[in-house]
Amino acid sequence: MQVQPSATLALSAQAKKMIAAGIDVINLGVGEPDFNTPSRIKEAAIEAIKAGKSDFYTPATGITALKQAVCDRLQSDFGVAYVPEQVAVTVGGKFSLYVLAQTLLDEQDEVLIPLPYWVSYGEQVKLAGGKPVFVMPANKAKVTVTELEKARTAKTRAVIINSPQNPSGLIYTRDELLQIGEWAVKNDVVLIADDMYGKLVYNDHQFVSLIELGQAIRDQTILVSGLSKAYAMTGWRVGYTVAPREVIQKMNVVISHATSNLAAVSQYAALEALTGDQSVVEKMRVQFEKRLNIVYPQLTALPGVKLPDKPEGAFYLFPNVAETVKLTGFSTTEDFAAALLEEAHVAVVAGAAFGMPEHIRLSYATDLDSLNKALKRIKLFIEKHM
Repeated sequence: MQVQPSATLALSAQAKKMIAAGIDVINLGVGEPDFNTPSRIKEAAIEAIKAGKSDFYTPATGITALKQAVCDRLQSDFGVAYVPEQVAVTVGGKFSLYVLAQTLLDEQDEVLIPLPYWVSYGEQVKLAGGKPVFVMPANKAKVTVTELEKARTAKTRAVIINSPQNPSGLIYTRDELLQIGEWAVKNDVVLIADDMYGKLVYNDHQFVSLIELGQAIRDQTILVSGLSKAYAMTGWRVGYTVAPREVIQKMNVVISHATSNLAAVSQYAALEALTGDQSVVEKMRVQFEKRLNIVYPQLTALPGVKLPDKPEGAFYLFPNVAETVKLTGFSTTEDFAAALLEEAHVAVVAGAAFGMPEHIRLSYATDLDSLNKALKRIKLFIEKHM
């Protein structure tokens, strides 16, 4: 089995190693908010520890109160009703996706994965013995039913729809999702909705989830999300899956053997995050939006950089730099990114990790001063090599 390591984590590890050596590296490679977890969430965790709530195993798929809080949040956000038996709380959204692959896929089952894609989708499918089928959208932005139908075979089990998308930041509209949802229902293809960035949407764009598009589509959809991005809780590792009861029951078996359960203290922190004051999410969202609007024009002004579709959500920029790479005399985007880190001390991720090698991904989940400094360094780096 040819499974590749996570390119984003490898890049981040290299950048951190350079920082530890005293080098002033600006790391735009990792998808992690630069905000601390809100104080009330940390305080709830401390109280849970003091009360002895975090001292013992919990049910494999999470404490009932947290699963109910997920249901209540979905009811509040999307007007849809779920029950705790349809929820599995996991060690991050990444593990939710991994367990789903182990649960859903038989040997050589195919999963349609639109490009560009998050780095772990295909590897998780391969780890389950399945076959990732990468689907290039006709406009290289968002996949349509036309492309999905061309890729579908008798072995097609599922399709992963990520919106807002990592790495492009683009959002599927209601109409686009309706067409995909109806196609999936007609062809009995499971919809895996990766909504991790659903609360991080900017400049009056609207996020729509597949689960709010009617009962037939909802019955065909498995929702994967988590608290890492919107609540600045990457270190707490809280993800969740919402699915039909029989899927959750099967996930319970895998989780019980793999991790037993998510750390109890993280569950009580997550409970506070979902049930407490939600204004902290909006405060972070506003800051991300401000950064996007300042950084986007700077990036698109760089020689050879092309990014006609301004990101609408998440916190990434995914420009095509093929012309820039050519102008600067590098052979590949990987060589360009490696030299950028070595010489200019700016870490970005080469687009091959997301299935599109002519691109690079930059995260704007860091402070404005660092972002402005990074853009200046990139500009000087390009000019030096032209």
